[in-house]
Amino acid sequence: VQLQASGGGSVQAGGSLRLACAASGIIRSIGLMRWDRQAPGKPRELVAAISSGGETTYTDSVKGRFTISGDNAKGTVFLHLRNLTPEDTAAYYCYADTSLGGFWGQGTLVTVSS
Repeated sequence: VQLQASGGGSVQAGGSLRLACAASGIIRSIGLMRWDRQAPGKPRELVAAISSGGETTYTDSVKGRFTISGDNAKGTVFLHLRNLTPEDTAAYYCYADTSLGGFWGQGTLVTVSS
């Protein structure tokens, strides 16, 4: 299973971006999918997650601004980022929990300028 993330870019504060992640290969029994991020000099942190049943969870700092969606059965997950701030600048990584184990995609960089 491979995960391909896309959609990062540079925006000004208050702007929006939509990240996408698609799984390829043998896609079976994908459970949880999530987005993490890692800012320079900081540890990686969970941003948002979506279960196979569609339940979502968010870290407090993005609640009301970010929306995770997707189709776990198809191995696709999206993250809509709104009202971005410079503190959201980070590399964003998607993750899928499958019957074959957990897989990470490559990072997609989000840069927010003030």
